[in-house]
Amino acid sequence: MQIRVLFFGILKDVVGRAEEAFELAPGSDIAQLFELYSGRYPGLARHRASLLFSRNREFVGRGQRLEEGDEVAFLPPVSGGSQSAAELSHRARKANSVCRLTREPIDTQALVGELQQGEDGAVVVFEGVVRNNSKGRATRFLEYEAYEPMALEMLREIGDELAGQFPIDRVGIVHRLGRLEIGEASVVIVVTAAHRKAAFEACREAIDRLKRIVPIWKKEFFADGAVWVEGEGRESISPSP
Repeated sequence: MQIRVLFFGILKDVVGRAEEAFELAPGSDIAQLFELYSGRYPGLARHRASLLFSRNREFVGRGQRLEEGDEVAFLPPVSGGSQSAAELSHRARKANSVCRLTREPIDTQALVGELQQGEDGAVVVFEGVVRNNSKGRATRFLEYEAYEPMALEMLREIGDELAGQFPIDRVGIVHRLGRLEIGEASVVIVVTAAHRKAAFEACREAIDRLKRIVPIWKKEFFADGAVWVEGEGRESISPSP
């Protein structure tokens, strides 16, 4: 059977491509697929313990059986951590959330204007901004990439869950992709509510959950090389640009 296999972050560098069609024996599972790829690309083996996998844009375990035409993604840990597939099953849909990925500068005030209504007594805005250093090294610029369809789905899930958890009115989450210069916003979150406490708490929960579970990866570029940020406190070196 033929499946489509996708690679992101440091894994894309290890295998030398972002995706490929792959012939696999019928009845094979994710674990067998990974072992086949580890044989072809030994560098994958050192990421064994930290990888997550998705099948058709849903997180799955290594024992998941595969079928003809499946889309399988090998996912390194996102920039702030990760959760298990069992914790990511929410599929409810609620109104009043705006979730986007963009390669253009984020217009924070336009997002606020899109969400704020007359009944709102509080509008809380969080901007994640590219800083000029990382662990003592001067940063030149950043690049972000995402498993875009899955990332959008998970941003919507975060918006849904916030609406169920906090007494808020609306939430907006916009994340940049591509190259970002120092001082530019990589992510903007806007939460509106009748009262400030709920808005502050929901905004903090939104960025914390985004950093833990949304498949977006960051690469930091320095004068002497670059690193993929794979998870809280973990980095992997890639060749100098």
